[in-house]
Amino acid sequence: MAAASEPLPDLLIAIPVVILLCKVGARAVRGAGQPPVVGEIVVGLLLGPSFLGWLWPEAQAWLFPPSSLSYLGLLGNLGLLIFMFLVGQELQLDSLRAQSGTAALVSMVSVALPLGLGTLLALGMYGSFAPEGVDRLPFVLFVAVAMSITAFPVMARILADRGMYRTRVGVLALACAAFDDVTAWCLLAAVVAVSTAGSPMEAVTTALLAVAFALFMVGVLRPVLARLTARAERTSTDSLVLVLLFSGLCLSALATDLIGVHALFGAFVFGAVTPRGSRVIEYQAARLRAFAVPVLLPLFFVTTGLRADVSLLAADPVQWLWAGAVLAVAVLAKWGGGTGAARLSGQSWRDAMSIGALMNCRGLTELIVLNVGLGLGVIGPDLFTILVLMALITTAATSPALNRIRKGMPEEAPEVERRPADEPVEAARQPDGTPDAVGARTGGGSPTPKSAWISDGSQLDS
Repeated sequence: MAAASEPLPDLLIAIPVVILLCKVGARAVRGAGQPPVVGEIVVGLLLGPSFLGWLWPEAQAWLFPPSSLSYLGLLGNLGLLIFMFLVGQELQLDSLRAQSGTAALVSMVSVALPLGLGTLLALGMYGSFAPEGVDRLPFVLFVAVAMSITAFPVMARILADRGMYRTRVGVLALACAAFDDVTAWCLLAAVVAVSTAGSPMEAVTTALLAVAFALFMVGVLRPVLARLTARAERTSTDSLVLVLLFSGLCLSALATDLIGVHALFGAFVFGAVTPRGSRVIEYQAARLRAFAVPVLLPLFFVTTGLRADVSLLAADPVQWLWAGAVLAVAVLAKWGGGTGAARLSGQSWRDAMSIGALMNCRGLTELIVLNVGLGLGVIGPDLFTILVLMALITTAATSPALNRIRKGMPEEAPEVERRPADEPVEAARQPDGTPDAVGARTGGGSPTPKSAWISDGSQLDS
C-alpha cells in the first residue's frame, strides 16, 4: 500500500478499474434499452458502501484508500467542468427560438410545480433530514430545486437512440429541457448564494455579481470569441483554440466560484456563449469530449457512489417511507406538470405524455446538483442517498415509459434528413481538411448532432 503522501500508485490502480467498470456497466444496460448513465450510476453505487463496502470492506479500502479519494474527486470535478462547458455549447438556440412559446410554457410549469410540491415536502423533511446548523430556507430551497431538474443531455441521448432527435416531438422536448436546464442552473446559483452568504445583503450582492458576470459573457466575451474563431478558421490555428477553450472554461469557472455561485455555473455559461457553427470550435470541443467524458466523468460517478450509502435507509423503515414520498412527488410534479402543460399547449395526449416522461428524466444533471448540495452541507448523506436513488429510478423509467406510450405508433418524419443506417460514414476532418478519428460526419455533409456525442455523459457506441 502506498504511503499517504504518495497517492499516485493508488490512483494508477483506481482510475483504470473505475473507467473499465463504468464502460462495462454502460454496455450492459445499453442492451436493455437504457441510457449508459444508468449503468454508470449503478456501478458507482456498487463500488461504494452500499455494496462493495458492505460485502467486502477490505477490498473497497484497498481500491479507494483515503490518500487517493481527494484526488479522485478533483479529477472528477475537472471532468464535470468540461462536461458543463459541453452542455452549454450543446444548447440549440435556434430550436429554443423556434419553439419558444410552447417550450417556455412546458418548462415553466414543469419547474414551478416541482418547486411548489418540493417546498411542501422539504418543510416536512426539515426536522428529520436537515444537517445540524442548516437553516430552513437553504434546505427547503435546495430540495425544491433538486425536484425540478431535467437532464437535457440524457434526454438527447434517449431521443437519438430512438430516432426521435429531429422529430417534432423530439425537438419540442429538447427545447423544453433546454429552457429547464437554464432555469435550473440559475435557481441552483441562487440557492448556493443563499447557502454561502452570511447575510441577506451578501446574498443580494452575490446575485448581482452573477448577473453582471452573465451580461459580461454575453455582451463582451461572446463577440470577442466570435472574432477569434473567425481568425482561427482563416489561419488554421486549431491547437491554440483548444488551449483558449480549456483556459476560458477554467477561468469562467473560477470567476463564478469567487462570486459564490459555484464553478460549474461559469463553465456552463462559457459554453453557452461559444460561437455556433464553427468547424474549429466543433473539432476542439470533440477533442475535449473524447478525453473528459469517458475518462474523467466515471470518477465523478464513483465519488458519488462513495458518498451514497443505502444502509443508512435500511436501518430505519421510516426512511424508506420518505424515499417513497420523494419519488412520488418527483414523478407527479415533473411528469404530471410536463404532460399537463404540453396538453394545454395543443399537443395530443400521447405526445404530451411523451414530453412529460422525458422531462421526468434526471440523470447526470441531478447527480451534479446533489453533489453541490452535499458539498455545501445543505443536505446530509441520508437525504443525498434518497435523492440519488430517485435520480436513478426516474432516469431508468424514461425509456420503458416511452416504449409503453408510443407503442404501435410510427414516429413522424424527421425535420431534417438523416443518413440511412446502411450508408457509409465519411471520416471526420480537422479544420485544415485532414482526416480525423475523433468524430464523424454524415454522408450528406451535415455534422452529427452534438447531443448524440455528449448525451448522458458518454459517447455513442459505434
